[in-house]
Amino acid sequence: MHRRNFILNSAQAGAALMLPTLSPLAFGQGGPIKIGFMTPLTGVAAAPGRELLDGWNMFWQQNGLKIGDRVVEILVEDDGSNPDTALQKARRLHQQQGVHMLVGNVLANTGLAVAEYAKTANVPYLMPAVAADDLTQRGRIPNVLRTGGFSASQITRPLADWARKRGYKRVVTLGQDYAFGHEQVGGFVQVFTEGGGAVAGQFWHPLNTPDLSTYLGQIKALNPDVVFSVQTGADSARILQQWSSYGFKDKIPLITSQNVTDQSVIRTLTAAECEGIISSSHFAEGRDSADTKAFVDNYEKAYKKLPGIFAAEGFTGAMWLAHALNKIKGRSEDSATLIASLSSEAINGTPFGKTVKMDAYGNPVFDVYIRRVVKRADGKLVNAVVDTYPQVSQFWTYNPTEYLKQPSYSRNFQGIAK
Repeated sequence: MHRRNFILNSAQAGAALMLPTLSPLAFGQGGPIKIGFMTPLTGVAAAPGRELLDGWNMFWQQNGLKIGDRVVEILVEDDGSNPDTALQKARRLHQQQGVHMLVGNVLANTGLAVAEYAKTANVPYLMPAVAADDLTQRGRIPNVLRTGGFSASQITRPLADWARKRGYKRVVTLGQDYAFGHEQVGGFVQVFTEGGGAVAGQFWHPLNTPDLSTYLGQIKALNPDVVFSVQTGADSARILQQWSSYGFKDKIPLITSQNVTDQSVIRTLTAAECEGIISSSHFAEGRDSADTKAFVDNYEKAYKKLPGIFAAEGFTGAMWLAHALNKIKGRSEDSATLIASLSSEAINGTPFGKTVKMDAYGNPVFDVYIRRVVKRADGKLVNAVVDTYPQVSQFWTYNPTEYLKQPSYSRNFQGIAK
């Protein structure tokens, strides 16, 4: 690829945001490679949606908008954090704008809506961030791939294994009461109990719960060895702030999913509220790696803040796609060839660190890091690596065929070993 910088320009309200492209005479054989990128720029997921787009943009800014002799044209749409809007935008991009593939979205409900459209329309749909387990498991769609993201339960199983190996025997869980929370908690407690641990209690709270004190009081009464917590959005900051303010931080170990200590959260908090908190993720901005450090430094220069998981996923999703397109000489209209190229690609040099590759179900296999929030030399809080689980599959150590016979994780099924 050749370097070519670009700037996102806003179109009229409700219209797509489009990256500047060259004139038709400069497109080369086959015309432009047309990519429809959807992300929440408004609504409840606007903050991670913007970071996803920022990471995606940074890759193309660094590497240029060309694959071979074909220019890359990217049309960006706001899905509004709403599945109906996401479906409408997917149809517009594919049917009216003629994109060769759909990319993006953050929330599971928007991803599920677009995936169903992609299945019907037979258009490739690439998900750098949507984490719903069954999109690459029981509801597998061959032309839908996770490029940069993860399945929800994939990230929490290594943390459960790590917790058991550190001697924790009784866990209480606190999770948001929707599919992502059910799946992340389910992955954790299944591995924790299969390893000999016990679940002392499980609590579920609605999204956007300002006061968690009712749950915290009940958790304390159960006297657990450790608490595992899954929150997203504003609830992530709330659990850390309230865990500290109620005096639990130095008394009951709190371990969390990646969103709770994401950079977008901890940059808004004090060290007293979050330093030392353990989480698991396939990205750690404090990881001592040349590839991670280069990404973090470049992102910080471009956006004046440290990157979180969504920025890393956006960047990796763009890298994965560019590698696959280069391998097939830019033949983006050939959906089957593109999907095959994406599925067979092993990516090195991503913000995540070690090699990232695709499993047979369209989900990445990558290293998962156990992270601790620490203070950097400049005083900024980051997630540093304390342990690594290499090349973790969405199926953990299970046989995929046997694993898929069990129900999907839900509030009623958590996979707890008897």
